[in-house]
Amino acid sequence: MTHPNRREAIAGLALAPLLTGAAAPALRMEQVSIKAPFPMEPIAVPDFTSAPRFPITRFGARPEDRRRNTRAIAHAIAAASKARGGRVVVPAGTWDVGGIRLLSHVDLHLEEGAVLLFSPDPADYLPPVSSSWEGVECMNHAPLIYAYDCENIAISGHGKVQARMDVWQQWAGRPKAHLDALIALYQMARAGIPTNQRDMTKGEAHLRPQFIQFNRCRHALIEDVSIENSPFWTVHLYLSRDVVLRRANIRARGHNNDGCDPEMSQNVLIEDCRFDQGDDAVSVKSGREDDAWRLATPARNIVVRRCHVRNGHQLMAIGSELSGGVENVWVDQCRVFQEARGETNSDFNNLLYIKTNERRGGFVRGIHMTNIAAGPIKGGVLSIETDVLYQWRTLLPTYQRRLTPIEGVHVSGVKVASAGFRVNIKAEREAPVRDVTLSDIAIGGAAGTTLDNVAGFSDG
Repeated sequence: MTHPNRREAIAGLALAPLLTGAAAPALRMEQVSIKAPFPMEPIAVPDFTSAPRFPITRFGARPEDRRRNTRAIAHAIAAASKARGGRVVVPAGTWDVGGIRLLSHVDLHLEEGAVLLFSPDPADYLPPVSSSWEGVECMNHAPLIYAYDCENIAISGHGKVQARMDVWQQWAGRPKAHLDALIALYQMARAGIPTNQRDMTKGEAHLRPQFIQFNRCRHALIEDVSIENSPFWTVHLYLSRDVVLRRANIRARGHNNDGCDPEMSQNVLIEDCRFDQGDDAVSVKSGREDDAWRLATPARNIVVRRCHVRNGHQLMAIGSELSGGVENVWVDQCRVFQEARGETNSDFNNLLYIKTNERRGGFVRGIHMTNIAAGPIKGGVLSIETDVLYQWRTLLPTYQRRLTPIEGVHVSGVKVASAGFRVNIKAEREAPVRDVTLSDIAIGGAAGTTLDNVAGFSDG
């Protein structure tokens, strides 16, 4: 029997098929120019301020009627997309909702005081959609807000999107059924099984969906919204181009709750955001092994500036899923402090952490971090490790040994109250880390440096 929420979600989406091959929308575009330490084209994102408005109440939304609201939002999105540019307006109030699928030329706009409260029922995020999980493509429960192969999309306004964590917290463990599902998915990727045949929603695989995923999208904006809680990664920018995440307030302290994960994405700006995370604030990725080698799309031209990190593991992580390569990343003018006491949470590790292992391949080059202020951290200013395998060390053997060349890592203008160490680099003898420079680094108290297999290191 089909779950009633699933039937209604399908019925709503049937009215709004993806637009392909259509003419460009009549939307104004904002051109964001960035003077980065590397060549970077302006980022083009849509400006919906003058676009027609499509209030969800006009389509039958009522605050506490989840199925009705899911259907109403889907109809409003379809109408705005058909109009070649429209703002789907969520007014003040708390609106229960199931999954939302964006379409091209649509802005999901939450007015001040509006809360979209997402269902905790996994059935509300079916049928499965094309997604990925820790760098491997699969069919999985839909992200709570999902866009696939869209252009000119946005989530905006001073309202909030909030996940209920009931079931997702139960799914966050690593029981045998989950680990067996990960092994099966990895083997399907190795064998080249098409993504649409890798259904991970069956049984007890329990691969939690991302909160927001822009998958293969172009010209996308997330602006001003608050994001509360997340089943998995919070904002996942996957194989997308020209994306701006601006003035977002993200608070998600659950398991694997990275703030933003640009994965195999290019021309991305993350600015003026607040991160209060259970994991890394920003983590740049480019896929895991066979799938990433097949897609061959580096993460490139990623800029993070003027962000405030209140809690988390890293300010900027790169990897460990980086088999497609990562180049041209710049983190500038960011702060890592708890607001109330001017110090970080005791779980905060490193300002910049590059991690890979002997299976990944790929490359890392052109990484810059400048003008950072932080309270006490238990890790260091810079850590690079090339033997980070987590649970995979015992789950599967190394089928192909591909080391990751890492070169051109530059850190300057950093002030930290105290740290467990200054720099920690542990690389393979066959692939030393090359061309690392630090300058103007101030750390309160003693903080040592460990260098294993580094060629070209300057700490002036």
